[in-house]
Amino acid sequence: MVGHSFGGYERELRSLLSGDPPSVRGYARSVPPTDRAPVERLIEEPFLVVRGAGSLGLDLVALRQEFALPIEVKASSQPVIRFTAASGRANEQLEAHRRAVARVGLVVLYAYRRLGLRGEESWRFYATGPAPARGLLGLLCRGVPPVTRTREGNGVLRWEDGMPLSRFLGRLRFLSDRSGAIGG
Repeated sequence: MVGHSFGGYERELRSLLSGDPPSVRGYARSVPPTDRAPVERLIEEPFLVVRGAGSLGLDLVALRQEFALPIEVKASSQPVIRFTAASGRANEQLEAHRRAVARVGLVVLYAYRRLGLRGEESWRFYATGPAPARGLLGLLCRGVPPVTRTREGNGVLRWEDGMPLSRFLGRLRFLSDRSGAIGG
């Protein structure tokens, strides 16, 4: 089964990354106390998040001084999302995303919202291609698990392989702090 990209989950992630206090605090309750700080910091250090129109081909673009993060949102109750379902449309979309951003030195991130979880983080992140050779985005993406491929070359998101949102935000914060120390 391929994961679905529902507008409600796009809006949920948009609210989180935009630093909406009730959304951030609600999500932070699902995060272990030792990992909450990066999530809660979104209230003070939000992203500008733009929802992509259908023709854009991306669900969200999260922007902050140091980062431009194109994001595709998928949701499923299953632990694995296979891009070969639905006539391979998701696989074609994955390749189109990779080609589109490779020309400008970006990487599309896939955000996987696991449905039906209780008491644990419901968002995981994956990178679609090779990390840029330089810059903060390259450092960030080198630590994000890739969208894996089958022997036939089809994309797969495995829940257990993804990076939890809190860890992703912690890594992003770490790199932003280092950038400020070097450049400031």
